[in-house]
Amino acid sequence: MQQQQKDIGLVWFRNNLRIHDNSSLQKAIENHNFVIGIYCFDQYLFSVNSFGFKKTEKFRAQFLIETVADLKQNLTKKNISLLTYFDKPEVSIPKVCKKYNITRIYTQKEWTKEELETNNAIKNILTNSVSIIEDYNQFLYHPNTVSKNFKNIPNVFTAFRKKLEKYVSILPEIEISTLSKENLIENPTKIPTLKELGLNSFEISKKTAFPFKGGETAALERLNYYLFESKKVGFYKKTRNGLVGKDYSTKLSPWLANGSLSAKTVYWRVKKYEQEFGENQSTYWIVFELIWRDYFKYISLKYKNEIFKIGGILQRDYHWNSDQEIIQKWIDGKTKDDFVNANMIELKETGWMSNRGRQNVASYFAKELLQDWRIGAAYFEAMLLDYDVHSNYGNWMYVAGVGNDPRDRKFNTQLQAERYDTNSKFRKLWLEKTLF
Repeated sequence: MQQQQKDIGLVWFRNNLRIHDNSSLQKAIENHNFVIGIYCFDQYLFSVNSFGFKKTEKFRAQFLIETVADLKQNLTKKNISLLTYFDKPEVSIPKVCKKYNITRIYTQKEWTKEELETNNAIKNILTNSVSIIEDYNQFLYHPNTVSKNFKNIPNVFTAFRKKLEKYVSILPEIEISTLSKENLIENPTKIPTLKELGLNSFEISKKTAFPFKGGETAALERLNYYLFESKKVGFYKKTRNGLVGKDYSTKLSPWLANGSLSAKTVYWRVKKYEQEFGENQSTYWIVFELIWRDYFKYISLKYKNEIFKIGGILQRDYHWNSDQEIIQKWIDGKTKDDFVNANMIELKETGWMSNRGRQNVASYFAKELLQDWRIGAAYFEAMLLDYDVHSNYGNWMYVAGVGNDPRDRKFNTQLQAERYDTNSKFRKLWLEKTLF
């Protein structure tokens, strides 16, 4: 009975799987004597979608399992228990609220369709005595400092970027307090295995450009390596269009996508590097890419579910096809284009593809094969380690000509291959068959 009388705040972790710079976590600590964390491996996210793909395939699922295990460990160091369930949040969260007499839930603010449906399902089950406190905590530029009305967000990235760089400051990172050991509770819950999630185990390909583990600990190690140990950041602008190896780009996107790394943390570490070693085009370009990431989030805040519609935010009335044989050849890397094929095989075998590769295979899918771009986006959602709803659909709309590209360009994949894979090193890596 004593447990029932404690003033407990519940932190519902979603795509904010970290202890650094986490406003929901810090708010709960400040407002309650006791804090519990919860993470739900939502069954829906491992089901098959309307296009026939699993919403989350094995690569990102394994990365997520590693991330949640790391979060659990890091929270324990703060004397906070993390309850983990393989169930819908609308099933698990009300049960936990009832058991621990929770009156307030702290979580990251989401605004896209599926996340809102989950929120509404929880609110319908919980009585008004439980309030959900949501925080924007996945941006570089906090929405409260950017706009009072998201309808005013520019439709062209350059206009957006220039205004932000000129008028808006990036907030400092949030420091997270440590609670006393009395805060820890008995925790019989387990993190599900890949098999329990309905997925097959796998060995990481030796050829992968992303050989890293999930979780905040690995993210901070990678950030420190890229900036301060190797100082590769100083050459990022020259190498970022690379295709082979782990160091041509930062590789931070999978951790940013599930929130085990904060965009602000990346920004302030880059600033620290610049203070110590000087700034150049490359250090700026890391921040430039973070602004692009923000931009797609603001576009989805502005247009809501338009980003999932076939006509995109431009409501273009193009004719798209849905030819299963053509789509399968694209997925399997069996098209007429060897550069597209190499990239698609890399994705299929590793869950990773370079930014340059993504632009080419997406353009080829939409502009050359003339297939419904949403099918390509759904396949990327299933496969990519760094799937992020805003960037994924924003980029696919962009290359399909229904989004934020005013020029509606089509990539010449063979010219791109000549430019970025001059000696065919990348294509040989993924297309050549060997016996041993």
